[in-house]
Amino acid sequence: MTYVPTLASEVSVAVIGLGYVGLPLCLGFARNGVRTIGVDVDAAKVEQLARGESYIKHVVAVDVQAARQAGCFDATTDFARLREVSAILICVPTPLTANRVPDLSFVESTASAIAPHLKAGQLVVLESTTYPGTTEDVVRPILEKGSGLVAGKDFALAFSPEREDPGNAKCKLAEIPKVVGGLTPACLERATAVYSRVVREVVPVSSCRAAEATKLLENIFRSVNIALVNELKVIYAAMGIDVWEVIRAASTKPFGYMPFFPGPGLGGHCIPIDPFYLTWKALEYGMRTRLIELAGEINTAMPDHVIGRVVDALNDSGKAVRGAKVLLLGLAYKPDVDDDRESPTYAIMQGLEKRGAIVDYNDPFVPVIKAGRSHHAVAGRESKAITADYDAIVLCTNHAIYRDYDFATVGVPLVDCRNAATKRPARYYPA
Repeated sequence: MTYVPTLASEVSVAVIGLGYVGLPLCLGFARNGVRTIGVDVDAAKVEQLARGESYIKHVVAVDVQAARQAGCFDATTDFARLREVSAILICVPTPLTANRVPDLSFVESTASAIAPHLKAGQLVVLESTTYPGTTEDVVRPILEKGSGLVAGKDFALAFSPEREDPGNAKCKLAEIPKVVGGLTPACLERATAVYSRVVREVVPVSSCRAAEATKLLENIFRSVNIALVNELKVIYAAMGIDVWEVIRAASTKPFGYMPFFPGPGLGGHCIPIDPFYLTWKALEYGMRTRLIELAGEINTAMPDHVIGRVVDALNDSGKAVRGAKVLLLGLAYKPDVDDDRESPTYAIMQGLEKRGAIVDYNDPFVPVIKAGRSHHAVAGRESKAITADYDAIVLCTNHAIYRDYDFATVGVPLVDCRNAATKRPARYYPA
């Protein structure tokens, strides 16, 4: 059987993985009149969506309700429903193990779940960030073995990296160009037709590997540049220079410069993780990614730098770390979202507690800590109020509510990791 691309008008989509990437993608297709099925192994998510609710802050419930009422979107845990659609998009996590080895278990298990239901003529696209070769060398064999079909002949296979930026109202799904690489030219044509229904511009590249490498470049670029300003922050502070002033001044240059900003470390599902997918894969070719690894070391060390500034603040108040009460502001990894994955605040919390401090947190977007891959020990803790009962407060995430908060009225030393506080107390410690 020879694979023939399906016309765009015949598109129907299933998105597997209804998290920060998958759910907005579902609603994007549904908004454009494309029949969309969301698939997730988490029955609680499916039940919430069935009630017209959203479990992600920047995805409003009214959008879920509108998509459902229009008959364009529903969610399920039943993988057999994949037979109802013409395109299957995989948006599942790709974390690292404790030893920084790629963990493709979610991708592999998803491909295995798809295979028995895969039909001739369907399109399968991997969106999960990964190393070059995953689509062809990992996903393809699983799909072919489990379905008896041949990629590029009986079904189409492609890779298109997600470019979701949670909480960024300026970057709407439809306005973000979509990079697509296909196993064959026909696969690329099919994937382009599908994504053209939801984005204004599709950027075709020569292969799945090129598309996979594109996503890694984007995130490595950010990781390396963030590491640079994190290192400069520490060096300039020793010289009595305000790195934030320097960044503002450098940003006036209209060419050859792009501002990046220091912080307490890296968080989120991309930047702390994705570069090491290339580091691992490069070893197969006898290559070292020295700059990527060094950037990772610098960024990973930032929570310890923050802890050092907390120690300074406590010492100036005549207090020891052991027994000190510390409040961390912001558990989410970026401002005004509820996503706490890989948040450096957890590393700061754990580091202070190892030194004997009593640590609470405040975050209106994360009222209770849910169990996660790296913070099971603190699951169940609840957000606390900002009060004068603490020996030090650490501003970790620059939520809008913290920027204009009058910390002078609290009378507690403030360690500011983001240069965010506009109303600063007398005892203010940039970090």
